[in-house]
Amino acid sequence: MADPKDQAAKQLANIQASTGKSVADFAAAIAAAGLEKHGQMVQFLKREFSLGHGNANLIAHTVRAAEAPAQTSDDLLAAQYAGRKAPLRAIYDRLAPLAQAAGPDVQVVVQKTGVSFRAAKQFALIQAPSSKRVTLGLNLDATPDPRVAPTKGMCTHQAVFTAPEQVDGDVSAWLAAAYARAAK
Repeated sequence: MADPKDQAAKQLANIQASTGKSVADFAAAIAAAGLEKHGQMVQFLKREFSLGHGNANLIAHTVRAAEAPAQTSDDLLAAQYAGRKAPLRAIYDRLAPLAQAAGPDVQVVVQKTGVSFRAAKQFALIQAPSSKRVTLGLNLDATPDPRVAPTKGMCTHQAVFTAPEQVDGDVSAWLAAAYARAAK
């Protein structure tokens, strides 16, 4: 399975090989230009170094991440369920163990806006897009239940939860099906 961090490292190595510039070189140029916003950095890198959008975007993210204080998975998760979203943490706390139990090689990747569950590839994504609901994105071949709807984006299907009691035995079956599809 391709780890996103390994993919980014390989892409950065390819950028250095093709441009002769390291991330530190790009960071110095960005600092010299006095840029702080991500979009400004991307446009600058594209214009000044003729980078494609994907490469410029990765460098801007990497430079900004190096400047930001390091956050642990616990910090990221706490931030997702802070403030008005705090009551939704109980829903996450019911969903996450079910996703982790879907298979023996499940990897949990906590990001700024959600938690991804991966086997050979992502099979589930838990997010709290508002203070009213938690979504469970699933990658499935078919719609298993009326509570699961087809969607677009990183997942093929999505279920919405507004209370912990809605996380029932059916959810385990959905996650198992998504895991089986990802493990193929």
